[in-house]
Amino acid sequence: MSTAQELEGERAGRARPAWRPRVPGWRRLPRWGRRALSALAALAVAVTVASFSYNLATGAPAPRPAGLRFAAGGGFTTRYLQWGASGTPVVLLPGALETADTFAALGPVLAAARHRVYAIDLTGTGYSAPSPPYTAGHLAAQVVAFLKAKGLTGPDAPVLVGHSAGAADAGVAALAGPGTVRAVVFLDGDALPLGGPRFLGYLLVDPFRTSLLRLALSSGGLIRSLYDSQCGPSCPPLSAAGVSTWRWPLEQPGFEGQLTDQARAGITAMTSAQFAALAASKVAKLVVVGSGDPQMSHADAAATARAIGAPPPVYVPGRHLTMIAAPRQVAAAIAAVATASGPLPR
Repeated sequence: MSTAQELEGERAGRARPAWRPRVPGWRRLPRWGRRALSALAALAVAVTVASFSYNLATGAPAPRPAGLRFAAGGGFTTRYLQWGASGTPVVLLPGALETADTFAALGPVLAAARHRVYAIDLTGTGYSAPSPPYTAGHLAAQVVAFLKAKGLTGPDAPVLVGHSAGAADAGVAALAGPGTVRAVVFLDGDALPLGGPRFLGYLLVDPFRTSLLRLALSSGGLIRSLYDSQCGPSCPPLSAAGVSTWRWPLEQPGFEGQLTDQARAGITAMTSAQFAALAASKVAKLVVVGSGDPQMSHADAAATARAIGAPPPVYVPGRHLTMIAAPRQVAAAIAAVATASGPLPR
């Protein structure tokens, strides 16, 4: 037997370990390269195992407050809060990462001003039943379904207030047809798409997406920091119960999917045609903005008012969470547009 045949026989006799994949060109890599790739592969396996283990250990059902109220209709099950029993209706729509509880300071002030006030959880965030897709059109359909379920149509059509990203949902809902709403208020929101690298949304895959979200929500300090930066020094500090009020809704089923969808497609926004239609409609419009809002400049607020056919913006104290920082001033602006809109025809 030749030397070449002997070497070939030795190679055939050596079994490749089952765990080692056949990588083209592996032997041509320098030794340090092979070691680096092996270390990265081992790290990836370890991180994946750790992520699965963490998710399993933290997979208990998310807590929910007692006494939640729901309205069903139009294929949606919508959680809501209510203040007051008479007067011109006002319906409050939360923005991204927010729920009806965000309006806990504003609702009672509006009710005291003789308004019947509702605040809802938009599907995907909070306690409403998850219902994708989480687009402005779909969320607006949820809003219209809620209005019909509560009899808030025709002469009882409400003032619709959309905060931040909820402004787009309010604007689209206002286009559902005559008598749907009597007035629409953009509160700290311009209904425009938010720029940013959309490809990052495609990196949010399980099990890492779940692990990252749970780790972020487990930090009360992070939640307080975000709240303080968006609300400002005039807002009351978050207690332990307040942290839970912000955290629990984001732990409910459906939020991970909603977060991934919006990371890929962006927050809800209106199209140019929808802006033009809203500006041309007879619905009363108003833009209300925090004077120190880091997300919406005065120039942006003025441009938004022009785009929807509203008078100049109303500025109130606070940053981005004006319904918490300045509930009385926000309530006064909403009450004014409700009065200016006048009664709807029966």
